Amino acid sequence: FAWAAHMELLVLSAAELGFPVPAAPDTLRGAVDDVLAAEGLREAVVRITVTRGVPGGRPVRTSAWVEAEALGGRLWAGTRTPHPDGGPLGARAIRSHVPFSPGWLGRHKTTSRLAWDLAREEARAADADEALLVSPAGELLEGAASNVFVVRADGVLVTPPLTADVLPGVTRGLTLAAARALGIAVLETPVRADELVTAREVFVTNSVQEVLPLRSLDGRPLPDRRLGLRLLAAHRERVAAR
Repeated sequence: FAWAAHMELLVLSAAELGFPVPAAPDTLRGAVDDVLAAEGLREAVVRITVTRGVPGGRPVRTSAWVEAEALGGRLWAGTRTPHPDGGPLGARAIRSHVPFSPGWLGRHKTTSRLAWDLAREEARAADADEALLVSPAGELLEGAASNVFVVRADGVLVTPPLTADVLPGVTRGLTLAAARALGIAVLETPVRADELVTAREVFVTNSVQEVLPLRSLDGRPLPDRRLGLRLLAAHRERVAAR
């Protein structure tokens, strides 16, 4: 799903990071199809890794490899467990206790993401699905493996802007477009972490979990999930129509 959008991010990141030109999207798509066929997978998560040559040396040529695994193994407990209302149960999240400064590399999906991986470990230790990252200045950034949306107490839907060096997730972009198409007012604007205390609703997005409402944050139940479920339904309609 959204293959062209993922390829656009890959090509743009390669250009910004000084990689030689990656393999053409059609070539990569052929490799993905071969791997899925060899593994007998239909509902799967695919990862394409592109390298820039010999470590420590001048970039000379790219190489790439494709990995795939069954979708079920990558779903969080809050995604794969149903809620009585028919949607997913929803994620449990914490705010990471470590102030986070992604820097300009944060907007690229690289293999150098140790800080994000450590935040995920912090979440696992707290028996949570996800950790939300906060800057030293107290601004909400993103999840360790997701983008984040907040329905503020005044009912406005907000998400941190890309100028904060958060990952420009494909599902984030699709969710923004879906919200606007549905007439939902949404702002890309700095979000203070202390706004989470009074938030009516929080949900996270990524290409595997899709649009996932939070059922609790730092142990506090979230009072609402209706907007997240509405956007999840819109997203799944788009996936089904691809």
